[in-house]
Amino acid sequence: MFKDRMEAGELLAERLMALKLDNPCLLAVPRGGIVIAQPIASLLHSQIHVLVTRKIGHPLNSEVAIGVVMSDGSAILDSQVVAGIGIGKHELNNMISEEYKEVQRRQILYTGSAEPPPIKDKTAIIIDDGIATGYTIRGAIQWLKQEQPCKIMIAIPVAPPDIVKELAKEVDEVICLIQPEPFWAVGMHYEEFPQTTDKEVAEILHLSQFCHN
Repeated sequence: MFKDRMEAGELLAERLMALKLDNPCLLAVPRGGIVIAQPIASLLHSQIHVLVTRKIGHPLNSEVAIGVVMSDGSAILDSQVVAGIGIGKHELNNMISEEYKEVQRRQILYTGSAEPPPIKDKTAIIIDDGIATGYTIRGAIQWLKQEQPCKIMIAIPVAPPDIVKELAKEVDEVICLIQPEPFWAVGMHYEEFPQTTDKEVAEILHLSQFCHN
């Protein structure tokens, strides 16, 4: 169990530092992933970039994902589920458009720009405070591959072992500090797991940009 996100980030930073990575690009998932990325950015002397995604919910149950909208407006869809519910192209495009508006709002809120970070030819490292189902991360991986990084990694404190095994087939490397079984929830593996605020995110990103420049 981790004391808090900062401790988890420090432990991940030590693991990443030992790899002597070439041209790392830290892609933190807001909001909790931004806190995890802070000590990593400090040790690797890298800027924190934000990986903003939005789940596209099933029309009858928003908790069930049928796709993910990425920071450039593209959508990674679960084609089998989409075909199975018979959703029309017009309705689907409207859903994607609505979620993209929220992606842009958050991207601008956190970074001041709607543009996604440059990833080509870099070692892209996806950072979050934990993974439960891995659905949105899989969407992010598919999108990242289109952006042509030289390498894709995932760095997380905690995730179920079966999810880690599945994700490891899709990326170059997964660093996951603990893989409990059974797995109930990410927050159960932290002594302190408060909600990260937009203000905290903005402060961490500002400091990261200032130190990097």
